[in-house]
Amino acid sequence: MSLPKTLAEDVARNLVMVARLIDEDPEQAYAYSRIALRLASRVAAVREAAGFAAYATQKYAEALAEFRAAKRMTGSVELWPVMADCERGLGRPERAMAMAGEPEVQKLDKAGQVEMRLVAAGARRDMGQIDAAIVTLQSSELASNAVHPWTPRLRYAYADALLAAGREDEAREWFAKALEADKDGSTDASDRLAELDGVEFVDVLGHDDESAEAGAGSGTDVEADVEADDADEDGPAKA
Repeated sequence: MSLPKTLAEDVARNLVMVARLIDEDPEQAYAYSRIALRLASRVAAVREAAGFAAYATQKYAEALAEFRAAKRMTGSVELWPVMADCERGLGRPERAMAMAGEPEVQKLDKAGQVEMRLVAAGARRDMGQIDAAIVTLQSSELASNAVHPWTPRLRYAYADALLAAGREDEAREWFAKALEADKDGSTDASDRLAELDGVEFVDVLGHDDESAEAGAGSGTDVEADVEADDADEDGPAKA
């Protein structure tokens, strides 16, 4: 609303494309975000979108700069967890851990606090502290039977940490719990469970192709046999 109407529409179109493409084609989403940023760098929503597009393409330093700018403009702490995860991406897990202890975390809503817990656990694992990562994820949110949008990822992260610690039976239990809560398929918990159970997936399409090729060869042999039979009954086959 702070932009002239025509400019606002141009910026909005680019932001829409960022949102549409960020999962399936992050590089293209990033390109659209750069256009929006060039047109309206003083709009917080643009800086935030640019940050997420950079984050999706693993340009963590750039993403962190954009998130910081958006935070300055809005005064909101909503982006704090993803800012901490950018520090992890930059190879600075100790900074992510420091951010997990800052007052901003207490200002986050429940979803934000769970996200921060996930980032902190990831930072612990980055530093080789697997047991500490497991403890970090243990919380009332993890123990609850209620299902929230963040529940599958929290249970999955816990299962993955347990598996890294060699606690395979417990890991399987929590991958199953993650799958139970994951109605949208946001994790690959089913694949991880299958892997733990020793299930191997066969490339059916490739197998069918091979069968088709084999069948084509067999068909030629059958035709040859038929011609041979005809030759036996009626004399030499005619050209």
